[in-house]
Amino acid sequence: MFCLSIIKDTVAVSPSYFSLPAEKAICQELHKKYANRVLPDVGLCICVSDITEAGEGKIVVFRLVVFRPFPSEVILAKVKSSSEDGTVNFFDDLYIPLNYLPQPSAFDPNEQAFFWLPDSELTSTIEMLDTPLTSRMYIDRNEPIRIRIESDEFFDDEPGPTKAAEGVLVQKPLRRSPYQVTCSIAEQGLGPVAWWDGSGAEQDVEMKED
Repeated sequence: MFCLSIIKDTVAVSPSYFSLPAEKAICQELHKKYANRVLPDVGLCICVSDITEAGEGKIVVFRLVVFRPFPSEVILAKVKSSSEDGTVNFFDDLYIPLNYLPQPSAFDPNEQAFFWLPDSELTSTIEMLDTPLTSRMYIDRNEPIRIRIESDEFFDDEPGPTKAAEGVLVQKPLRRSPYQVTCSIAEQGLGPVAWWDGSGAEQDVEMKED
């Protein structure tokens, strides 16, 4: 889930850090530049681990702690939100599409949450919404949940003004999150922690969506 990535970059130290030791000043500048930033094909930068090389000039080699889970890895997270279009979100980068929910599942518009009907053969959403609340296993907001990583994808949607092609304005598509991870809870042992052990086990990582 978390790994170290070796990066080489040039760093200009701000005068406000001149009173600090050189390595600490460089770390401060690197943190400002990389923390919470997505690097294509690398992952989501968390923090600077250490500096491995710093010469007389501005070029430094350092190690970054990066969030990039690998396919089939199982991690613990926290549900941020659910939407009727078929996604359960953790933060801007992690989501569960409808086809990776346990079946049969349906979205409850009153609760604004998905629920699962274990041992049921229902396939119609209308029929599932007519079931007793006591038979439903909900995926509630802020609930610890165990998920399996299916895939990840990087996007480079550069912002910019609307372009004109042959006199016709071409509207740019909506900008996507630079890093998206597709997850699943469609297997035994996956899903809200309380489904399987009845306890609110401590989660390994807590992620939220704005």
